[in-house]
Amino acid sequence: MKVRIQTTFGDITVRLYDETPLHRDNFVKLAKEGYYDGTLFHRVIKDFMIQGGDPDSKGAPAGKMLGVGGPDYTIEAEIKSGLYHKRGALAAARQGDEVNPERRSSGSQFYIVWGQVYNEGQLRQFSKQMEMQQMQTVFNALAKEHHDEIMQMRRERNRAGLQELQEKLAAEAEAQVKVQGAGMTDEQRAIYSTVGGTPHLDGQYTVFGEVEEGMDVVEMIQQAATARGDRPVDDIEMRVMVME
Repeated sequence: MKVRIQTTFGDITVRLYDETPLHRDNFVKLAKEGYYDGTLFHRVIKDFMIQGGDPDSKGAPAGKMLGVGGPDYTIEAEIKSGLYHKRGALAAARQGDEVNPERRSSGSQFYIVWGQVYNEGQLRQFSKQMEMQQMQTVFNALAKEHHDEIMQMRRERNRAGLQELQEKLAAEAEAQVKVQGAGMTDEQRAIYSTVGGTPHLDGQYTVFGEVEEGMDVVEMIQQAATARGDRPVDDIEMRVMVME
């Protein structure tokens, strides 16, 4: 399935992944309804990404803060291995982990990755960061399973018991991550050292498509002059049409 995003800078053709059917079908539904027509790329960060899909951006006056609008639902995360934040990737925006631990996606807001090309030293650092993030995620899940036990020890001020449990869970988290395969894969290293992108977002947000034509348009948009809130000084409107 493909969609065409018509913008004031030109057209962007995007292929939606079948591996992420919830996001694919939702994006197609909204496009057919004309939901995106007249909305803006309201958040643009050079060498990073361009973001749109906020219905509140339609006709928004200059200076209005944008980025919280959307339909009255979110979408279950479809974070899949092998779908990376390479340059040109289409991904779903979402609220942060502190209020959205399940990493559910916004019902309408999306971003297209630009990013950077990284050298081997930078990729080693990213790989280590990803490993630490993976271990923290697993540790948090394990701690949740022991919630009642942890609360009881806190009530009893059992510091020794808490420390022992923490060390046990940390060791278990590290073991699980090693089995799963920690850090960055060879495929990721190859992509981010040649095509480029935003590797630190992998595993955090749902990637559900990629640009097939119009990367020159994405490049122009990500270079647009911006004001407060990373909103382009001159509005960049879009219209989204389903192609097939």
